[in-house]
Amino acid sequence: MAVTKPSIPKGTRDFSAVEMARRNYIFDTIKGVFAKYGFSQIETPAMENLSTLLGKYGDEGDKLLFKILNSGDFLSSAGGPLNPNSDKAALQISEKGLRYDLTVPFARFVVQHQTELTFPFKRFQIQPVWRADRPQKGRYREFYQCDVDIIGSDSLLNEVELIQIVDDVYEALNINVALKINNRKVLAGIAEAIGAAEHMVDITVAIDKLDKIGLENVNAELKEKGLSDESVEKLQPILKMQGSQEEKLATMRSVLTSEVGQKGLDELETIFNYVKALGLKKIKVELDLTLARGLNYYTGAIFEVKALDVEIGSITGGGRYDDLTGIFGLKGMSGVGISFGADRIYDVMTQLNLFPESVLEQTRILFANFGGEDEMYSLKQVRALRAKGFKVEIFPDATKMKKQMQYADKKQIPFVALCGETERNENKITLKNMVTGEQASLTLEEVAAQIAR
Repeated sequence: MAVTKPSIPKGTRDFSAVEMARRNYIFDTIKGVFAKYGFSQIETPAMENLSTLLGKYGDEGDKLLFKILNSGDFLSSAGGPLNPNSDKAALQISEKGLRYDLTVPFARFVVQHQTELTFPFKRFQIQPVWRADRPQKGRYREFYQCDVDIIGSDSLLNEVELIQIVDDVYEALNINVALKINNRKVLAGIAEAIGAAEHMVDITVAIDKLDKIGLENVNAELKEKGLSDESVEKLQPILKMQGSQEEKLATMRSVLTSEVGQKGLDELETIFNYVKALGLKKIKVELDLTLARGLNYYTGAIFEVKALDVEIGSITGGGRYDDLTGIFGLKGMSGVGISFGADRIYDVMTQLNLFPESVLEQTRILFANFGGEDEMYSLKQVRALRAKGFKVEIFPDATKMKKQMQYADKKQIPFVALCGETERNENKITLKNMVTGEQASLTLEEVAAQIAR
């Protein structure tokens, strides 16, 4: 029998100990900021009922859902050949899917547990999501999202808090970013202004690809979706608009005549005024009228964050959704949230060499193993140092000293403790500095002080 070469599915990855140390640095930093703002952590299952997921992300999003094959002998019970295009066949084959994002499962969670929650409910969630996308640089089929949401309040102070959270996170991670902001009400107003109100979804889906496919291809897609040449032509000055935030807002005031468009501009102006008054430490906030974010459930402010020093897609995004819980039977529950893309943040920090060296510090001291009574003496010292909070190992086998020293070298352990008969009799530890080669006979307290430095 041939030996199969081990592999993993495309778009997924293994993570080494070094990579996990760096990833945990990102997760811990983000969690720390979320906690400062009073958010509580929840988790939801990896799989959801397809009825929960379908229809929430638009036609293109639905195509990227990973569907899970039903267990059991469903084909024999189907009563004959299945029509792959029928809804009945789809449900017979697959009733569940892997979650596409964390927001829709969160909405389902809120509705299902509404009697247990205090509103406004502030939650964060750090879990993997799956998309049947084409793998490429910075785009994976399995990746982690770090979501933070406030639901049960339509106050714009929530948007302002989210912007401050973005600022705090990227200051802590030392990444230079720009936060782009727009409003879906403004996009609805634009659709009305160019005489294509019925094509609101088509317009948002198309212009959301502007950075990826360019203006010419966006225009071609809009025409394919049924927009007239005249409507596409009217859209061009808006997509190409230059100037300061104040100038853009003033221009749009004269362009958008609809009530919904003006309300979107009011919301943007309020957010900008708060942010300007509070001041930000790290990020630059920009009005971007081409920002659309293709997800159907957004209804108000929308955000996207891009790294300034690395060519990569957005590393954070989100927005306001006024009635996402309504699809599950709970009306009038407005929410707003953002999601940090941990995998892309990792790629940015790796390219820019932003991880502190201390992130990789693990074991501080290795006790060599001489066996017998020396081993027992070493075990007691190991236990005492661990009780003081130090990361300590003892080599499990009483083997050649060269092998034990090589182990310490490969793991970059800075100190090795040598405990033989002399050390036992004097109740001391010989401590070897693996960087300088120096060694000294020390008490347990002196060893603790040395490795702490």
